[in-house]
Amino acid sequence: MQSQNRVFEDLSKVATSAMGTMAGVGREVETMIRGRVRELVGGFDMVDRDEFEAVKAMAATARADAEALKAELAELRAAMGSANPSPAAAPAGGSAPIV
Repeated sequence: MQSQNRVFEDLSKVATSAMGTMAGVGREVETMIRGRVRELVGGFDMVDRDEFEAVKAMAATARADAEALKAELAELRAAMGSANPSPAAAPAGGSAPIV
């Protein structure tokens, strides 16, 4: 009986070390694949997600600024239009000069 338990213990140790070895090989293969994929993707001139998000935020800010400037310009044109009610006072270009 004692020898039978020893055989099972030895088989258990061998299986455990084999599983540890296979896990190490799996991690090594995963690391190699990740490196190859990074090399491949790096050649495509793609941007990182962080860079994309930064440019997206800059574009949203620029869009909001442009809308604010359009509104301000419309207000200025309306104010200048009410200050010069006669069309004869307007310059030949059709719009009032912006000062």
